[in-house]
Amino acid sequence: MGEHTVSTVHDEREILAFTQALLNDLRALERLIGSGQFDSGPRRLGAEQEMFLVDATGRPLPCAPELLAHAADGRLTTEIGRFNLEANLTPRVIGNGCLRAMHAEVQDVVAAAQRAAISCGARVVLAGILPTLRRSDLGLANLSPNPRYAELNQAALHLRGGAFHVHIDGPDPLELTHDNVMLEACCTSFQAHVQVTPAEFARFYNHAQLITAPVLAAAANSPVLLGHRLWDETRIALFQSSVDERHAMRQQREHPPRVSFGDAWVEESVLEIFRDQVLRFRHIFTRAIEDDSLAALDRGEFPALSALKVHNGSVWRWNRACFGLSDGRPHLRIELRALPAGPSIADEIANVAFFLGLLYALTNASSDQHPAMSFDDCRANFFHAARHGLYALLEWPGAGRRMASELIDRILLPMAAEGLRAAGISEGEAYLSIIRDR
Repeated sequence: MGEHTVSTVHDEREILAFTQALLNDLRALERLIGSGQFDSGPRRLGAEQEMFLVDATGRPLPCAPELLAHAADGRLTTEIGRFNLEANLTPRVIGNGCLRAMHAEVQDVVAAAQRAAISCGARVVLAGILPTLRRSDLGLANLSPNPRYAELNQAALHLRGGAFHVHIDGPDPLELTHDNVMLEACCTSFQAHVQVTPAEFARFYNHAQLITAPVLAAAANSPVLLGHRLWDETRIALFQSSVDERHAMRQQREHPPRVSFGDAWVEESVLEIFRDQVLRFRHIFTRAIEDDSLAALDRGEFPALSALKVHNGSVWRWNRACFGLSDGRPHLRIELRALPAGPSIADEIANVAFFLGLLYALTNASSDQHPAMSFDDCRANFFHAARHGLYALLEWPGAGRRMASELIDRILLPMAAEGLRAAGISEGEAYLSIIRDR
């Protein structure tokens, strides 16, 4: 999850202190991985549910602060827009019943949001992009009243040196210039988190990269933005532009965007991702760090790596590496950020089931650190899937180039079913049937 507690101070001493804390966190993470003290118990599955709030006509209704006060549900929190909400779900051990339990909790938390929404004359909608949005909804008056979002807006505009430019091809191409980060509020997702150990991270992460394209092809539900028909999953193109702080010169020099699929397989360790992010991207958030992570390790304690988490919350890989503490023990997660919210809760759980089944099947079948294909082809698959959905042509190891619908139906669904059985998830086939019906 994004770190919401950030500093609004831009004092040079605090910036230097945060930079030092960030470097110390990298060193502490390296020591932690070397010590073998990460949680190595059963793998867990978690998720974040993002939502839109709309009025009786289906138009966005900016009432999230009032709704949260009325709901008083600790699972619900803000997102960037006043017409957005986020819910953080309970992590569950991967095994029999985990998907059903997640389904039931999503139903419960969405129902809780819906009950609170009634007090504001609102209702909850699950969709990757709300098709009724207008440019007039995307002003700073609808920015969520949380310092994190104001800081993001200010920092991105400062680094970019001007407004954001969006150009998306499609049947009705869209080109616009916008003067704030509220374009991000057009996008909501269902983000799954899979816990892994440091030793297996590279293999699991690389295979997660491989399977994201076909899962996204089957999940796409966001073809319309501001009245324009664009990509099958327009969120991918829009989000990459909505927080792109690079000015034209940095883009010409091929400086990487903060929203990306990455540019190489991970060879050995999660450290490769975190080091790359610290090296390439200036921190746009800071925070007062109370305890030195290296000193905490010397005392025999597990550090929270707060500076690293703040920085990681400002770099949006479509598959993001996450560090956390659970029951006092450090753990790693892979956060799948590419899948849209909705259109129903059952659809969302089916997408996760498809992803999880493929991940288990591929990582159980191979001890190789990365798939037998080029990373460039893997990344191209991702954008083909976002543009064309089930009609995308995708490369697949051992199968060549196939249309996504054929690849999924003939090869990947049987593979996912096998993976879910290996994970002990007996309810998996019922959710995969939803993918098959699509």
